[in-house]
Amino acid sequence: METVNKKVVLITGAGSGIGKETALLFARNGARVVVSDINEKDGAAVADLVIKAGGEAIFIKADTSSPADNQNLIEQTIKKFGSLDIAVNNAGIGGPLGATGEYPIDGWQKVIDINLSGVFYGMRYQLPVMKKGSSIVNIASILGSAGTRFSPAYVAAKHGVVGLTKAAALEYAAQGIRINSVGPGYIRTPLVEKALDEPTLKMLEGLHPIGRLGNAPEVAELIYWLASDKASFVTGSYYAVDGGYLAQ
Repeated sequence: METVNKKVVLITGAGSGIGKETALLFARNGARVVVSDINEKDGAAVADLVIKAGGEAIFIKADTSSPADNQNLIEQTIKKFGSLDIAVNNAGIGGPLGATGEYPIDGWQKVIDINLSGVFYGMRYQLPVMKKGSSIVNIASILGSAGTRFSPAYVAAKHGVVGLTKAAALEYAAQGIRINSVGPGYIRTPLVEKALDEPTLKMLEGLHPIGRLGNAPEVAELIYWLASDKASFVTGSYYAVDGGYLAQ
């Protein structure tokens, strides 16, 4: 069974955390990687890491909340590599915290624009250039299945990503294009460590039966499997990688 060797893989939000580790994993397995991020410095650095390790990669700056940026991202990918075989729609933000009745309107709009509309815009331009055997993995969250207090926009957006994934998977299954979503638990990334103090991180560890936070390479492994031909009979599914969080 084929793997991802020589396949063209596009990853958004690939400048750090889960996106970065996913890009590096695909590159180690012979994929040609399109690294995309709104942070030009971090994204370009990841592409450089791939190239210095002997792989093929380009960096394309994009704001996933912009339809035009998503369209340009696909046009530049096709121009460089000639095809798109795998897309990982990973870019996202946490957004502000607040009770639903007091939640800032601009915060709601920004979270929905990036975390939900950004995934739709991505697929809107990815799917028309994909052929039989292609695959999309959308990064949702455990909060795409469960709720939590004071993050109404994030929870709504991630539930939306799970539903959007299912709808698109049904539409494109007959064309041989698989579409799945992944629900990470709380993952110890640079962004999370910067935003939260150590007592809060310890509290979050306690929410996971496995007794710790996840790490980005663990999530990348699941994304890789779902995107590869090894998951050839898997589509429309939502897979948690959460240390038992959702089993409670």
